[in-house]
Amino acid sequence: MLTTTVYQPTRAFAGEMDRQDPLRHYRDQFHLPLRANGHPHLYFCGNSLGLQPKITRRYVEQELADWERLGVEGHFHARNPWMPYHEFLTETTARVVGALPSEVVVMNSLTVNLHLLMVSFFRPTPERFKIIIEADAFPSDRYAVTSQLKFHGYDPAEALIELRSKSGHPVIPTEEILEVIEREGDQVALVMLGGVNYYTGQAFAMEKIAAAGHAKGCTVGFDLAHAAGNLHLKLHEWNVDFACWCSYKYLNSGPGGLSGIFVHERHATADLPRFAGWWGHNQDNRFQMPPDFEPMPGAEGWQLSNPPILALAALRASMEIFDEVGMARLREKSERLTGYLEFLIQNRIQSDAMRVITPSDPAQRGCQLSLQTLTPDGRALFDRFTEAGVIADWREPDVIRLAPVPLYNTFTEVWDFVELLRNGGN
Repeated sequence: MLTTTVYQPTRAFAGEMDRQDPLRHYRDQFHLPLRANGHPHLYFCGNSLGLQPKITRRYVEQELADWERLGVEGHFHARNPWMPYHEFLTETTARVVGALPSEVVVMNSLTVNLHLLMVSFFRPTPERFKIIIEADAFPSDRYAVTSQLKFHGYDPAEALIELRSKSGHPVIPTEEILEVIEREGDQVALVMLGGVNYYTGQAFAMEKIAAAGHAKGCTVGFDLAHAAGNLHLKLHEWNVDFACWCSYKYLNSGPGGLSGIFVHERHATADLPRFAGWWGHNQDNRFQMPPDFEPMPGAEGWQLSNPPILALAALRASMEIFDEVGMARLREKSERLTGYLEFLIQNRIQSDAMRVITPSDPAQRGCQLSLQTLTPDGRALFDRFTEAGVIADWREPDVIRLAPVPLYNTFTEVWDFVELLRNGGN
């Protein structure tokens, strides 16, 4: 694996890296948004919405054609029968997040799934009722956990523990997270963090956090919206209790694409409270319409309704690519590509007006770097990037998020962006 010591600050080096990249041909499998001059935008926004695989249209049109041809009979006689369609994604999903097939299912949207899982895994008692999150968690996570606390009759001002670094830096050192769990854990029912913080790009030490939480008797779950398809996850091995993620960012399923969930196998047949629906019922007698709910073992038992086939088809198209590449190879390129972006910023940008707040250690980040602007004209700088053909992401109050995605971004694009940065976005 390359390190920063072998990088070179030249465009020729970036071009050579692209020529040597074993994954370079995957870029051609995605639709790249084009500028008015016909050239692709510098698209560094895959952490917000991933690009469309070219095969997606064929996958979706196949189901449209079968619906047109077969009507309701498509449930059994479509080329890809709709009744078991969600199962076509089970193996690939399990490989992407490091799970057993029985531990995952694709269903619903992200925050819906987070609530469904907290119904089962946030079980407060008078002695143990608190939830730990990061202070700058994605707002939807904060809304979800505070509403769960209120639903159970607890005041978030007393029951919500927000992690902040002692230094005031946006990144929270792992040892400080573990200290909070050790100190507060006897009153904590749930540790619920993002796998990768959306604002800083920090990847949390999930295995260590899970172990620390369990040692104190806490349940541990993660929102992997910015981690699935980005980090090399090992949820089963890390002994995480539950997780959920969206698929429209790094997993390229399209705007508003479906979510996935993980429930560790030790909970597969546990008598947990849950909000039930018929698609989670034992499939052997589901259509006998019994009055009493009998959950399927594993993650499938948390399903509510029969899934939307067109959305599943779009995700299936992308997951075929992930399965072909494999997360190990994807992660290896990601570390080099993001490392090159960091190297160029450090070596070619001489400015006190900005800083990278994402950890430098590749083990503590995915493919996102968060560039914090330190002057009042930060938003104006971002707007100049946009006018120059860069599609990135501004997050209030002061951060430009850059995500060089290994499936379709290149080293040359990284070089070109940093040249724009050197020139003030012009």
